[in-house]
Amino acid sequence: MAVKIRLKRMGSKRSPFYRLVVADSRSPRDGRFIEEIGYYNPVTEPVDVKIDEEKALDWMMKGAKPSDTVRNLFSTAGLMEKLHNAKNQK
Repeated sequence: MAVKIRLKRMGSKRSPFYRLVVADSRSPRDGRFIEEIGYYNPVTEPVDVKIDEEKALDWMMKGAKPSDTVRNLFSTAGLMEKLHNAKNQK
């Protein structure tokens, strides 16, 4: 099973917010997911991002691949660097 970390769109028209979820790559964008690990609200100023770093790192160590947008959010939060350091310590 290919697992992805991606965004699930929520909210109304022209007022979106997103949940960061771990899901099977074959499931639809807003469909079934395995676990919710945070949220992202691009409408607020400044942008509101909350990520459960422990869960995100755990899933990525297990092989889950973040989508491009999620990878950018993780890089901004410093998670990609933590993942790189964790993999090099093994």
